[in-house]
Amino acid sequence: MTQARTTPLSISMHAADNVAIIANDGGLPAGTVLPSGLRLVEQVPQAHKVALVDLAEGEAVRRYNVVIGYARQAIAAGSWVHERLLQMPEARSLEGLPIATVPAPDLPPLEGYTFEGYRNADGTVGTRNILAITTTVQCVAGVLDFAVRRIKAELLPRYPHVDDVVGLEHSYGCGVAIDAVGADIPQRTLRNISHNPNFGGEVMVVSLGCEKLQPERLLPPGSFPITDERAPELDVVCLQDEAHVGFMSMVASIMTRAEAHLARLNQRRRETVPASALVVGVQCGGSDAFSGVTANPAVGFCTDLLVRAGATVMFSEVTEVRDGIDQLTSRASSPEVAQAMIDEMAWYDAYLDKGKVDRSANTTPGNKKGGLSNIVEKAMGSIIKSGTAPITGVLSPGQRLAERGIERGLVYAATPASDFICGTLQLAAGMNLHVFTTGRGTPYGLAQVPVIKVATRSDLARRWHDLMDVNAGRIADGEATIEEMGWEMFRLMLEVASGRKKTWAEEWQLHNALVLFNPAPVT
Repeated sequence: MTQARTTPLSISMHAADNVAIIANDGGLPAGTVLPSGLRLVEQVPQAHKVALVDLAEGEAVRRYNVVIGYARQAIAAGSWVHERLLQMPEARSLEGLPIATVPAPDLPPLEGYTFEGYRNADGTVGTRNILAITTTVQCVAGVLDFAVRRIKAELLPRYPHVDDVVGLEHSYGCGVAIDAVGADIPQRTLRNISHNPNFGGEVMVVSLGCEKLQPERLLPPGSFPITDERAPELDVVCLQDEAHVGFMSMVASIMTRAEAHLARLNQRRRETVPASALVVGVQCGGSDAFSGVTANPAVGFCTDLLVRAGATVMFSEVTEVRDGIDQLTSRASSPEVAQAMIDEMAWYDAYLDKGKVDRSANTTPGNKKGGLSNIVEKAMGSIIKSGTAPITGVLSPGQRLAERGIERGLVYAATPASDFICGTLQLAAGMNLHVFTTGRGTPYGLAQVPVIKVATRSDLARRWHDLMDVNAGRIADGEATIEEMGWEMFRLMLEVASGRKKTWAEEWQLHNALVLFNPAPVT
């Protein structure tokens, strides 16, 4: 057994903190004496906070050397500090923020690292060779699902160099105000996903025929990344076409069109490309108090490695990083980048005000059970995924990196915190590899890119041994350092990107439908 499970262990994030989290599996009972000599006056669950000193009513409670709340009552040293004892601080104003004040850290280039990927005509590189079939409306999802299952069973075995066939299913396309303010967001999201690097430039669309989102509107000629003679023509199967007589004729049309795309994709081969071709999206879900102690710091160290190698890394989740906006604007590479982040946070503030709710709604029951008292504490652990590199660009929801002229570096891609909306928007941005950390556990997966799942705790990694790819809980157990775990993730990314290793999500083919961020009103 590891030291973390046999010796009482608490973890502080900063010398100025007046709370620490309990690291032991199952927590610690009342009367336990910590190595510091502090005696617990009550039972404290794993990942939850213990008061290191006596706290007076109204006194600031600090973790990460940040005020995460104010004591609602006097709290004795050794007590369990949970969300019901804390008054959440007011959100930091978006005025008077530090703008590009943090000097860029010394991150020397990391050279010589490569992976085996698929080069695309637009200069991007895929980590998988997938036929993606775009849909213009939810109405066709059932037909397409049936057709995709037949394609996989009957056609895909003939094309061994194609990894998969996926339908880009979603709930948009009709019954919406198609020209409303904000309606461009779901439309450009789906458009840009259709051009994801893992799809090899092949574009196939299944349409119903009567929907508001017509194929030509979704994918006009000028929307293709390649604008010369290499740009593909729009290949559409319309189910309401009079040539279709019966359900099976629709399926046959989809299969016939798909085979032409499969034949072209099958001619592609992996080749050695620099690690700079990676476009990695990082995200957390089902977070707990260990997220900001183990998994996310290790991902942050790996983020710095990727940036040093010339790769692109995207972090997101407006609803989670809002309470750390001053940390982000100070790391911006320019005032323009800082202002773009502020604009995204201002949108969220206006959204909350319109709905007559506050930001406390973000922290879920599972987050709280995992020791996260409120969104301020959650934000501190979330931001660590971004590492220390300067933030060089900002994407609005649904935008593609190329649209903003972003070629590499650390990028803030604005998304809500909802797992699948965030993943969907990072796909639209051009992500070819995904890293997802979790403390409570979630079977999250994407069909379009490999998803590397990172457990924050050893207990989760043991119980979900065939779902978690990396156990960052080894950091809390004293078996590995943040730096060692970061390097382990970096090397695993190259193996997964090269197709030499499958993630568990790929092994079990775990994925959900795409979820488009749609701020436009429904008609």
